[in-house]
This record gives sequence, C-alpha cells and structure tokens, in this order.
Amino acid sequence: MTRALLAAVILVVSAGSASAEPAERAPSIEWAPCPDNAEGQCGTLSVPMDWDKPRGQRVDVAVARHVASDPARRIGVLMVDPGGPGGSAAEFALSGLFSDEIRARFDIVGIDSRGTGKSSAIRCSDLMTDAPGIHPTDEAGFDAVLRYNRRVVAQCRERSGPVFDNADGATVARDMDAVRRALGEREVSYFGLSYGTVYGQTYAEMFGDRLRAMVLDSVVDHSAGLQRFVGDRAAAADDAFVEFARWCDRTESCALHGRNVYDAWEAALVRADGEPGGRQQLLDSMYYGLRGPDWAWAAEYIAGRAGVAAYFEPNYDSVRLASVCQDFSLRLDSFRDYTRMRENELRRSPIMRGTFLGHDEAMACAGIAGPPANPPHRLDIRKAPKVLVLSARHDPTTPYEWAVNIQRQAPRNTALLTYEGWGHIAYPRNACTRGGVDEYLLSLKTPVASCPAVEP
Repeated sequence: MTRALLAAVILVVSAGSASAEPAERAPSIEWAPCPDNAEGQCGTLSVPMDWDKPRGQRVDVAVARHVASDPARRIGVLMVDPGGPGGSAAEFALSGLFSDEIRARFDIVGIDSRGTGKSSAIRCSDLMTDAPGIHPTDEAGFDAVLRYNRRVVAQCRERSGPVFDNADGATVARDMDAVRRALGEREVSYFGLSYGTVYGQTYAEMFGDRLRAMVLDSVVDHSAGLQRFVGDRAAAADDAFVEFARWCDRTESCALHGRNVYDAWEAALVRADGEPGGRQQLLDSMYYGLRGPDWAWAAEYIAGRAGVAAYFEPNYDSVRLASVCQDFSLRLDSFRDYTRMRENELRRSPIMRGTFLGHDEAMACAGIAGPPANPPHRLDIRKAPKVLVLSARHDPTTPYEWAVNIQRQAPRNTALLTYEGWGHIAYPRNACTRGGVDEYLLSLKTPVASCPAVEP
C-alpha cells in the first residue's frame, strides 16, 4: 500500500467515528475559586461553536468541580447534569446531593450545557407575550400558535446569536468530551438526571469507549417519537393521580379522606372553569404536586384550602426551543397533526386531561422549520460499559416505561434499578437507591433490581 493510500485510509476511518481522539493538543481549563462556593473550583473551556467547523467561531462553556476530598483514594472524574433543560450543572456539581464517599472518591464536574447557566444562557421569556392558548379547537387557533412560535423563535435566535442553533444534545456531548480531554482523563463516569439523561445517552453512543460508568436517573427516552413523547407522559400523569387517590383512601390526614377523590377532582375542575385560565392553572399545579410528590398539599389544593404550586426551572421556557426542539421530532405542522396528538393524549389520560410537560413542549416546538439536529432514534451504546438506569415506578414526568424501553433497546449493557415508589428523580429517595447507585459508581457492581417505596 502506498503512503498516500495509507494516509487516505486513515483519514476515512478517523472521520467515520466521533470517538476518534483529535490529533491536536487539548486545551486546558484555568481553575479559580468559585465566587459563591469556597469548596468549588470554576473555569471555562473554549470550544467550537459548530463542531463541524472546528476552526470557526468559538464559545466558552462554564465548568465547575468539587475536587475529591480523599485524593489518595481518588477514582477519577464524575460528570453530572441535573437536567431541565435549564438547570446549571456547574452549580449542581457543588450541591449537597452526593454522599460523602462519592465526594471523597471523585472529582465531581458539572458543565453548564449551552444556553444554560453561565454558558451563553438563552433568555427570551420577555418575548413570550400575548401567547395564544395551547389547546386550540380549530384551524384558526392552531395557526395562531404557529405564527406566535415562529415569531418567538426568530426573535430569540436573533437575540441569542449562533448558540441558539448549536445547543442540541449531540453538540453538548461533544462539549463533554472536550472537557474530558481538557482534564487529561482517559475515561470518565457520568450521572445524569431527567433531561441530563439525553446528554448521557448521546455521549454513550458517540464516546462509549471513554466511559467508565454511567447512571441515568429518571430517563428521557431519546427513541420516543411525537405520540410516545406526549402520550406516555399523559398515561404516567394519570397513573400518578391514581396512586395519590389510593393514598388518600388509606390516610386519615388526607384532606379528602373519606370522600371520592375523583369526584372532588372533577368538581375542582368545574370551579376552575369559572376563572380565566383557571383550569390550566389547576392542571399544572396538580402535576407538580404529583411530581414531588406532595400529596398532602395536593389534597388541600383540590379541597380549595391551598394556593397554587410554585414551580420554576431557570430559563427552561427559552432554552427548550434550542434543545428539546432539536433533540426530538416535535413537528406539528397542521391542525390535523395536533388533533391526532390530542386525541391520543386524552385517551391515555382521562383524569389529568393529558400532561402538562409533554403537551406544552410539543406545542412550543410546533411550526419550527427543518428536522431536529439530534433526532430521536433507537439507542446504540454497544461501545459503552454497563449503564445503570434508575427510575421510580410512578413518575409523572419521565414514565417508568421509558426506563424499561432503554433496557429493552440495550439489554446487554444496561441494568435497571426500580424504585417502587413515587415522584421524579429516584436517587435520593432512600438508603437503597442511594446505596445502590453509590456502590455501582464506586465498584462497578450493579445493585439489586428493586428498592422499596417510602411513603411520602
């Protein structure tokens, strides 16, 4: 083989794999004490704005770490992401969620994904004025949603600059690997919560041979199309309500104990219809009561004795236009498409009338032009090590079925740990969930398959 032909073959092989190590020297991160956390170190890493144009415009991503407190027993780096999208992974890395042993054995590293935290945060909520209703009843109403969405996206893109079109999960995964190289690590471990599991799945597909371990808690199934993305969540919301009703039936302290909880709910919906936006506010607040869960508050709320739920995800409404809409095929282009989605949603969720999160995200992405940059697809993590998937059985936000489907797609290198209880995010629920995850991260031993529920 001639030298020129050999060089050409090497070039083709390298280009065909995102996992191939770049030839150039990795940049480093200049660490300094975090201004609001004395235990943390903060810095930034310059990466290409568009990874397909590595010599073009660049952008800084914010990084923070808690250095292993027992360096003699240090295992390596644990990258973490709290999901959202919109949550700051840099702040999350310095939070108190992780056990003393994890903090002793790992450098815990958080990277603010593009558009969040201190990584060119996308903030456009002030542009979202005079929004039409997200439950249109005719063509005119749906067309109003499309016009509104296209205006908001155009204005948000103009304000945010090129990061708006470079914030999908595959781009975030490349940023994660750039941080790995900057840290000088051959491999890293990863712990993603909720939407952070999309970044985890994508990283495992693209860079699986650079993973030591991975935990996906409350997984967002990146193979879900529109109908499953919305419909599975709708069914999960009703399942969570049924569990709440059962709790009320057996718990004397429940404000609805001794009453028919379903009748009380229907009566609350009728009352809410008497106020502008009242029904949607009731449904949204109840969803967050089930997500916690905070069943005692939910009962008081239905009974009319408690105020609305307070819920907030930093710049979620803005950044999802650049992330969720580019990671999933949520392309509703006609009232017919919408009607089909809504009928499926209501069929699967007659109690909660669908789902706050899935429906809302689908409607936010309606009318966005072009296919998603990181489209959903069947999971392929054949190069990754054993991945631990963790889920509550009754989670209204990320359905348990999604965790089951992740294992179904990759049975050889996934293990499923089921928390037999309720709410979103399973890791901190009890000693079993914490202990199982910690043992896996520390020793790579997969835990028992099930952890008992702890009543809220």
